[in-house]
This record gives sequence, C-alpha cells and structure tokens, in this order.
Amino acid sequence: MPSNLRIAADIGGTFTDVAAFDERSGELLLGKTLSTPGRLVDGITQGVAKAGTRLADAHLFLHGSTIAINTMLERSGAKVALVTTQGFRDIYEIGRVNRPDSFNLRFKKHEPLVERALRLEVKERLMYDGTVREPLDMASLEAVAGRIEKEGDVEAIAVLFMHSYRNAQHELAAKKFLEKRFPAAFVTVSSELSQEYREFERTSTVVANAYVGPRVHRYLEEIDAEARRAGFSGKFMLVQSTGGLYSLREAKQDCVRMMESGPAAGVIGTQAMCGIMGIANAISFDMGGTTAKAGVVRDGLALTSGSTMIGGYFTGLPLLTPMMDIHEVGTGGGSIARVSATGGLRVGPQSAGAAPGPACYGLGGDEPTVTDANLLLGRLAEDRFLGGEMKLDRRAAAEAIRAKIAEPLGLGDVEAASGILRIATASMSHAVKGVTTDRGLDPGEFPTLFSYGGAGPLHASMVARELRIPQVVIPAAPGHFSAFGMLLSDFRSDLVQSRFVRLDQVQLEELKRWFAELEAQGSAAVKDARLETRRLVVSRALDMRYVGQEHAVTVDVPLSAFSQKSKSSIKRHFDELHKERYGRGSPEEPAEIVSIRSTVTGIMKKPRLAEIQRGGPKASAGALTGERRVFFPGRGWAKCRTYRRAALKAGNRIAGPALIEEHASTTVLEPGDTLRVDRYGNLVISIGLS
Repeated sequence: MPSNLRIAADIGGTFTDVAAFDERSGELLLGKTLSTPGRLVDGITQGVAKAGTRLADAHLFLHGSTIAINTMLERSGAKVALVTTQGFRDIYEIGRVNRPDSFNLRFKKHEPLVERALRLEVKERLMYDGTVREPLDMASLEAVAGRIEKEGDVEAIAVLFMHSYRNAQHELAAKKFLEKRFPAAFVTVSSELSQEYREFERTSTVVANAYVGPRVHRYLEEIDAEARRAGFSGKFMLVQSTGGLYSLREAKQDCVRMMESGPAAGVIGTQAMCGIMGIANAISFDMGGTTAKAGVVRDGLALTSGSTMIGGYFTGLPLLTPMMDIHEVGTGGGSIARVSATGGLRVGPQSAGAAPGPACYGLGGDEPTVTDANLLLGRLAEDRFLGGEMKLDRRAAAEAIRAKIAEPLGLGDVEAASGILRIATASMSHAVKGVTTDRGLDPGEFPTLFSYGGAGPLHASMVARELRIPQVVIPAAPGHFSAFGMLLSDFRSDLVQSRFVRLDQVQLEELKRWFAELEAQGSAAVKDARLETRRLVVSRALDMRYVGQEHAVTVDVPLSAFSQKSKSSIKRHFDELHKERYGRGSPEEPAEIVSIRSTVTGIMKKPRLAEIQRGGPKASAGALTGERRVFFPGRGWAKCRTYRRAALKAGNRIAGPALIEEHASTTVLEPGDTLRVDRYGNLVISIGLS
C-alpha cells in the first residue's frame, strides 16, 4: 500500500520540531526535542520518534533549517576564493559607497567574506548586452588556479564575471575548468544563482553561496544518508526562503535559497490560517529560543522581497535572491541578560541555545535568560514544561538573575526579572516595526498578530500592547507551527531576468514572450521534481523605476493585464506603490522596466484542519488545572487560573489574567484580555487596550 505520510522537520537554535501528517486519516502528529548542535540530524530522528512515527513510513520528507543563516551570521563558513573579471576584484569591498549611518564617526563598512588576497582576476570581458569584447583567457584562468592551489585549504570557489546575467558562457566555461581542477571544492557561479544586474549584489550573493555551500552540502547529505538508513525511500525536499519547496539536488548547489527556510514556513502557515479565518491583513510573530521574527500577510498573501541584507542594513551583506520579507531580532527564550559596561541592562543577541541552555534547564548554564525570568515570575510552571518531560529549576533561575542582574543593579529578583521581560518586549516590537513602518506600511492596517514558536504565546500579549494591536491569534500547536507550515508549502520556482526598457516603448508581445521564456523554465522545474501537484499557478511582476532613478519597486502584474490599456494601469499601480514606499509618486514622469519576475508554483495536496469538539462559553472543570501567582510587569502579582489547552472546546471563553498551558508552550492572558476558542482550536485573544 502506498505511503500517505508526510513529515516536516524544523531545526531551531534551541528546539527541533517535527510535524507529521497522515493524508489518509487526517491525523497530525507532533514531536519536539532539544536541538543537538554537535550532530543536528540526531534532533530530527529524536523528534520523529517523539511524534510516534518513522521516516520509513513517509513518502515525503520536508525540512527547513537555520544552518545557512547561522553560518553567515557566525562567520563560520568555508575559506573562499573569488574569481572575477580583471579590474573588478574590489567591487565586493567597495560596495555601494553609501554611508547608511551618516553621523556615526565610528561607522564601519560591511566586512567581506573573502580576504583581498583571494580575490583573483581573470582576463575576459562581456559588454552590457552580453556580446564578447574579450574572450575568456584560459592561460589567465590557469594562473588563477595555480594561486588557489598554493593556498592549499580553499574549500569553495565563487565565480563572478561582468554582465554574465546576459551571457553565461564565460562563467560556465570557468566552472567546468575549476571543477575538473579542484574536484573536492564547492564551485558556484553567479549566473546560476541570479539573472539580475547589480555587480556588487551579484558578487555578494555568489560569495555567500560559496561560503555556506560546503557546510550546507555536508549537512544535507548527512540527513539524506541518515533518512535512507532509517528506511526512507520517498522525496526529500527543502523549504526555500520564499516558503516554497525545492529539491535536494538544487538545495545542495543553491544554498542561499534556504537562508530563511524555517521562518518562511511559519509565514506560509500564517497565510493559510488567514485564508481559513477570513483575515486579510496580519502580522506573523515567531519567537523561539534564539530569535524573534516577524513577517506580513497583506490582502491574503505573504509579502516577499527580491533581495535582502544578511546581518542588518548598516553592515550586512546583500543577497540577490527572493525571500519572504522577514525582520529578525536577537531576542528569544534563551537570550542572555547582561549588565553592560555602562551599567545598562541588555537582553540578547547572545543566546544560551540548547546547550548549556538557560540556567533553569539544569544542563550547566549559569547565565540568566528570558526563560529564567518567565519562570521566576510564575509565567512558566516548574513541573509542566514540555508537558512535564523536562523539569525546570526555579532556584537556579533565581540565583542566576540575582547574581548577574539584581545585585549589580541594586534591584530585587522580581524587579530584575520584570526588567528583562520589558526590554525583551521592546526589542521584539522592533521586529514587527521592521516589516511594517520600515517598509512604508501603516501598522494600523494589520489588526491581528499571529504568534507562535515555543516562546511566542508567552509574550504575545505584551508585544501586542506595545504596538497597540487589538487581536492576537495563537494557532493550535504553536511550538510546532513552522514545521506545520512546511506541510502547507508548495513546490515553487522563482525566476527573474533583467530587461531595461521604458514602459511606454515596450511592445506587449515582446514582454509576453520574455515572461513565457521564464515560465517555461519554471514549468520544467516543477515537472523535474516529480511531485504530485494538482495544478500550476503562475504569477508575474515587474521591477520598475522612474527614468533616471537608481532603485526599483516591484509591481505585481495580473496575467490578464496585457492589453494596450494595461500599460496605463501598470503605471498607476507603480505610482501608488512608489508613494507608499518612499512618500511620493510622480505620475507625470515616465517609468522604465528594470527586471521581469515570474513565479511558477506547483500546488500540492494540503492537510485539512480538524475541527474540535464544541462547548459552551464556560470551560469545563476538566480544563481547569489550578491556580498560581503570576507577576505582570507594570501591574504586579495576581492570582491566575491555569487551563489545559487540550481540554478546551470551541466556544469556550476565558478572561484574563490566566494561563493556558500545552506541551510546547504557555499562553499568557494579561489582566483585561479576553480569549475565545474557535472551531479549529485557535486561541483568539482580544487585547485589553486602554
């Protein structure tokens, strides 16, 4: 009998989450375990076992991981050599010559991932239209190979030739030569990652791919080998930063496409829940053990971006690859609280991670964390963490906070713990502002916050109050929500090609032909994946700017918008988006197309959400598990009833203050909040704003 089981695994900095879905019965199985930094694949196998299933029973294994982004942020990647066109070795270091922090006298530019001595030049030159001005000089390439060979420990080689997005023949010839000369090296070329212009961004992207490539390649091969040993014989797919799926073969080469794979899946889950609940605009808020991340669903669609800065706008490195538009801050449950040299209290970005973890885990950690503060304030129960599987040590949490925070600042333990939560909340609110205000969006247009991750429900009400958001939704199994979101992902191919032409001069038939060429590639990718897709969905967009400008705005273009009249409607849409993003539009100015974008999605079968049993407004006696004192920053101590989430029924209503506990998370209702349970078991909280 063919398998109907689909398994998804999401590895975070502290926990590994597994969600398994039986397509025949509709049953959803969940598993959670501490991540295993020494050998990450062990966390997956342990999580699968805790979900009560086996990889051998699955026909589809989906995976998202933070390994690529962590390698970039930690600067722990491979030693890379950059091979580029003669005269252009310093593009990568010069960058855009802008000064993001104009009044900071100590401002430092981005730090390249490749030292200058390993940025090597080859004689060749293509013109802007792809014509060959100077052929690839193989003797020059041979000399470069000799220099790489002398280094001895180069693990990866990145190739970037000028204007290769218009003609890839020189890059592909260099790749063939270098792969033969260095069979053990990871060789990557820019034209296989991006067909867009902007040489600095393209250089940064191909170097980043080379930098994380060897580590990601080994990691994926290790997981694949372990899954095969466990009897798995189905398809192994990876989640891209767009939330779509791509094949293991592609992931091992185009590693930068999985930079934000785990967080992107959470936004895909939010988008799906918005559709089910009839919510048009919402903010997704994911707080795990290491970071807090926010994304946006607008008009029912998750917002994506054609590029991003890894490491922040000021000193980060750009990646020219489609990604979910996510903003991240270094504040999670395991974030360490410290007193700075100037006497201020800081929370994060350093994290205690899974090992040794927060002080209360009892695994050797002695640094106070956000989790320790929650335990000390009564928001977490010592004997109910992970459903009682893991006992927390309140005394260790109190000692860590007292020694490292309270005594140095002359505060009481509770006051210090409350300060940790307040600072963490302020920091997390910046993640939400990063995907709204910083993008030109009005936060008031997003009245709902979807909060998930193991630590998200603990802090959702505080974050919503900080941002004046009136409603919070805690989905079922929030601690596994990103893994669940992977089960909702579709196979996706994002394609882009730079084409410079004025909108009022382009022939629509030519524009349609360009799109058709991209979509043929996307359709072929879906076919090659050999997945059971129900249908293909195609979307189109144009990167546009006013003539004479530098930066572009992406404008969605309906498939039906290819009549002569459509050019004026496209222009109006561009003017509106430009005004939204930059504060002004110029309808009287001509616009030009910079790049065309097409996304081809193979729609896959989705899990159906099971409805829960219906009850009355009052929760049953079996749902009430007790009462304990909880400290609310700014309000003080209050007696809180505690409820077992699994026993709640649709229609139940609970008034705060209260705690709703489940296996992998605890939802905190602040005084003034009210909660209702919907038919799918989601906790819909009305925030008591005053």
